[in-house]
Amino acid sequence: MRLAFLGTPDFAVQSLAALLAAGHEVVCVYSQPPAPRGRGQILQPSPVHAFAQAHGLMVRTPASMKTPEEVAAFLALDLDAAVVVAFGQILVKAVLDAPRLGCFNVHASLLPRWRGAAPIQRAIMAGDPVTGVQVMRMSEGLDEGAVLATETVRIGPLDTAGTLHDRLAEAGARLLPPTLAAIAAATAVETPQAAEGVTYAKKILPAEARIDWSRAAHEVDCHIRGLSPFPGAWFEAPADKGPVRVKALLSRVEDGSGPAGATLDDRLLVACGSGAVRLLRAQREGKAAQDAADFLRGFPVAAGTALA
Repeated sequence: MRLAFLGTPDFAVQSLAALLAAGHEVVCVYSQPPAPRGRGQILQPSPVHAFAQAHGLMVRTPASMKTPEEVAAFLALDLDAAVVVAFGQILVKAVLDAPRLGCFNVHASLLPRWRGAAPIQRAIMAGDPVTGVQVMRMSEGLDEGAVLATETVRIGPLDTAGTLHDRLAEAGARLLPPTLAAIAAATAVETPQAAEGVTYAKKILPAEARIDWSRAAHEVDCHIRGLSPFPGAWFEAPADKGPVRVKALLSRVEDGSGPAGATLDDRLLVACGSGAVRLLRAQREGKAAQDAADFLRGFPVAAGTALA
């Protein structure tokens, strides 16, 4: 098939690789414009942009797909289909209608649950036991199109947004080639989304990242794992020169009780509003992430310490 691929982050790279491996002709890759990255804040291409360039593919990085010029350029590609994976822009009707067979999206949730920008993080933060990845036909509504393929993925007690991201990216890449083959053969079954159970995965805001130890332990644990590795749920720990910000990157629920935010031993067991969480991985501001034992060797936290 003659395809365009629209994607930006690491999550989308495996899907693009799967399309190339399946022999499709990817005539153009669209990605968000290069952005400042790293300590030097040097403009760098997105992961999809870099992958496409390395494979000799034509890349376009419009600030907006809505301009008449960009719409005309997209129509001129004469596509069989377009595949969209975490692109980061809304597509207008003229773009959605341009490919002969339509535009198809790989979405990291079991729709209609967690439509929107941050489905992986929100699923963990909500304590969902399962999630998945789906291929759907795109419509003008936000993630409202009919579903063509699904792979369900369990969320384990030690899963983070990072580990779940990687498994869902692999699942999406597996689904794409057979789904596109079925679309081309007119054998794909399109299932409308249910009207019930709609939730929205809003973008993660910085204000959400601070840990509230007064919440129940299972909620604190889900919060920590859902925001790991980025942006990282954080708290402040007392130190000689003033409070130090620490990101909690992995945790598990354990038995324990005490004042919310108080450490119950010297191995980062922290009391919550009910129950306790054991911090398994942490990162001091300006330092590398470390497993708890290594973290404590450089920054001991005694039992009875009040974390804020």
